[in-house]
Amino acid sequence: MNTKDIFDILPISITSIIEKLKDFDSLQEIRLKVNKPLIIYSGNKENIFNYIITRENINTILQRISGYSIYAFEEEIKQGYLTIKGGHRVGICGTCVIENYKVKTIKSIGSLNIRISKEVVGCSNKLMQYFFDKGNLVNTIIISPPKCGKTTLIRDISRNLSDGFKLSDKSSQGIKVCVIDERSEIGSCYNGIPQMNIGIRTDILDNCMKSEGIMMAIRSMAPDVIICDELGTLKDVDSVLMAMNSGVKLITTIHGYGIEDLEKRAVFKEILENKVFERAIILSSRNGAGTVEQVYNLNNKEKLWRR
Repeated sequence: MNTKDIFDILPISITSIIEKLKDFDSLQEIRLKVNKPLIIYSGNKENIFNYIITRENINTILQRISGYSIYAFEEEIKQGYLTIKGGHRVGICGTCVIENYKVKTIKSIGSLNIRISKEVVGCSNKLMQYFFDKGNLVNTIIISPPKCGKTTLIRDISRNLSDGFKLSDKSSQGIKVCVIDERSEIGSCYNGIPQMNIGIRTDILDNCMKSEGIMMAIRSMAPDVIICDELGTLKDVDSVLMAMNSGVKLITTIHGYGIEDLEKRAVFKEILENKVFERAIILSSRNGAGTVEQVYNLNNKEKLWRR
């Protein structure tokens, strides 16, 4: 794990604490709150230190992230996070300034959450065969509870589809992929450039609403497949249906614990009735993040694989 980009924004007093962690290589989150102790999550363990975060600590980190011009980052700040070099995300909390019922900016920032960005190259290799039926790519939805590796998985799926891969002893040709990265988590873009490996034939619309980005991609980038994360609104669903009607394939994710979750949610009723998705992959954290529980054929309700 490359920690240089993280250490570059932290005060030395904090980096010296992090370097002493036994499971340093498993660093996940660094949480900093003014007048509260430093909390670090590493190797799925919570570590609380005697070091008390000061307002100066927070200001120093923000100044280093923004190149000492925090006002130049107001557009990003109002989204509640900043992405730094290396793809690491810094979540921001403070006093929200509201204008026309929307967040204009966040001031008096009192807490930060630095989430360490990691990619697991090859984590989708064994699943790639299930994205195809008789050699043709099929629409697929990945159902997963939070923090079970769904974003890491679709990032690697993008890489495999874009670069090409081995499928049943045959080489699969790379195809054109467009990633709609609404929360800057899939490609982890910094200055518009993906910091993660999402493939050589992949274009990305960063920080773009799915409902807008899906149609933008279809109109301008002529992709073979669109990949996005976390369907959740009626607008998202409408865009998915339009993508299906245009002939572009779709791979996406949704929060949930199984097929039953989709059936209970009114917002996804139309998707199920129209048989938009042909495959479902169910994830859990039973054996660690990214545990695949089953692969399901939604057309004939057949379980293609299960743990």
